[in-house]
Amino acid sequence: MNSQQWYEAIQVSQHKGNAYALATVLGCTGSTPRDQSSKMVITTDACYDTIGGGHLEFVVTNKARELLQGNEESQQIHHFPLGASLGQCCGGSATVLLEIFPACQFQVAVFGAGHVAKELIKILGALPCKVSWIDSRADMFSEQVPSNVTCITSDDPTYEMNTLPAGADVLILTHNHQLDFELCCRAIEHGKLRHIGLIGSMTKAERFKKRLQHRTYSEEQVAQIICPVGLKDVPGKLPMEVAVSIAGQLIAIENQDKQTPLKRGLAWKTLKQELGRDVDNETLGYRLKI
Repeated sequence: MNSQQWYEAIQVSQHKGNAYALATVLGCTGSTPRDQSSKMVITTDACYDTIGGGHLEFVVTNKARELLQGNEESQQIHHFPLGASLGQCCGGSATVLLEIFPACQFQVAVFGAGHVAKELIKILGALPCKVSWIDSRADMFSEQVPSNVTCITSDDPTYEMNTLPAGADVLILTHNHQLDFELCCRAIEHGKLRHIGLIGSMTKAERFKKRLQHRTYSEEQVAQIICPVGLKDVPGKLPMEVAVSIAGQLIAIENQDKQTPLKRGLAWKTLKQELGRDVDNETLGYRLKI
């Protein structure tokens, strides 16, 4: 168990975009390790705070990590008879709510650490996304970066393109046109990126288009490269102005297909019905799941 309190662990996990589970003791009967409202945070490789330790915490932790593997938001209620099912000497029972918060799927790779990239990182650092910031020059990164940003110093930035997950957004903002071109090639070859943005002018866009076609990439593949990157209706050439334009485009892409369903989570009627059922004596007495 780590020294962080559960609320500190939530703050860190959310800012970094990492998956975590929050376990809360809803109620207890008889002798139990901790009382109601005790909480702990469980990640794939660590635990923060405690709901009492022992076999109860062991079983809750394992169940939470099993659910975290699915990377889907859910809420479950489990009843644990401590003596009969878990063999704890206190002999009472505890009802535990498990809330699963999936890892952030909004992932951005920024290639280049120039003026525009530095301003862009400031904005991305305040958004719910995970950022990989890549450059061959370690001294070019800002001295302090947001907790959701990972700086990667690489002698071959094009290699890092191969490591990106499917659905990632790529921004190519380097100081070297030839490196930009090679990164465009690797991005096309990746085949599973959501967005490929390239900084530059319309002249650069046309030149790259011809060079890419000369390398036998199809028109559909070449069309994946968005150059100039950013929103057309957000003008300006200052680094922060360009960064705002790029960030705005990413936000629009992230939200373009999202629809909020009318009904979310558990309906009150369903919750009352489930809570009114008799709880059996097994370790997982009953379960509510979205």
